[in-house]
Amino acid sequence: MILYGISTCDTCKKALKALTAAGHAPDFRDVRADPLTEAEILEFVTEFGGTIINQKSTTWRGASDWLKASEPDEQLKQQPTLMKRPVIRSDQGLTLGWDDATQAKYA
Repeated sequence: MILYGISTCDTCKKALKALTAAGHAPDFRDVRADPLTEAEILEFVTEFGGTIINQKSTTWRGASDWLKASEPDEQLKQQPTLMKRPVIRSDQGLTLGWDDATQAKYA
């Protein structure tokens, strides 16, 4: 299991703690320190579409008009912290965010 996020994200910290408490052994991947590969970006955009971009973040609000108008894959290449977090990769596939359904899936 891999949890993709950034180390300063409170939601990622909560997810990591809950997954560990539930008996999982997630590997944490900080996308700021270790950016997504082009294949990973394509996979995430294919799976989640535009919802992979967190348009409520301060990073989004500070982004240039050009970046906001570009496609999600280009946005992630240019600014990995625009990714909605966390993305969790497990044998059950990919999940985005840490909502009730995702929490129940890994409880």
